[in-house]
Amino acid sequence: MPETPSPDSTSNHVTVALVRHGETDWNLEGRLQGSSDIPLNDEGRRQARDAGITLSAGSWNVLVSSPLVRAAETADIIGHVVGLTRSAAHDDLVERRFGHAEGLTGYEAWAYWPDGRYPGGESRADLAERGRRRLDLLAEDHRGRSVIAVAHGGVIRAILETIIGHPPPRISNAGISVVETDGTGWTVRTIDSVPVRRRRF
Repeated sequence: MPETPSPDSTSNHVTVALVRHGETDWNLEGRLQGSSDIPLNDEGRRQARDAGITLSAGSWNVLVSSPLVRAAETADIIGHVVGLTRSAAHDDLVERRFGHAEGLTGYEAWAYWPDGRYPGGESRADLAERGRRRLDLLAEDHRGRSVIAVAHGGVIRAILETIIGHPPPRISNAGISVVETDGTGWTVRTIDSVPVRRRRF
């Protein structure tokens, strides 16, 4: 885990660790969860503890999450390990809404809607817009600090895509992706814990 800076309210530098929630039973079954409030399973809780251990190698000041229970519980487990209390739950960090496709497996959803346009669902563009908005607000609200934000694979990938300009790889359960800004643009340091070539956007 990359080192994180000490808090400095006069600095524009912000580091954000975007962490996907741990595993759920629907993950195991390959079901589209979206805004459905599915809890972690025991493996997901173990993954959250492991993520907390990894993050404890750095110094973190703020812990936030999506309000959905699988993200909130992941954040609380991480917080117990790193010594932080979750301070906010942001609706912008909720997973993409899949509408009528929620609860179906990926194959079932494809059979009904091969174009990926699910009735009542949220567009990828809208997902990316709200995810990036929240990332920018976290930077604005926590200048000079380092933030752990626990969310969902789809919204994390959408946020990363707004920075790197192309779809990133799939994010694993409890995977950690680190981004940073000095106020002039975002840099991706790792995607799913894998270092990437630095490039500012």
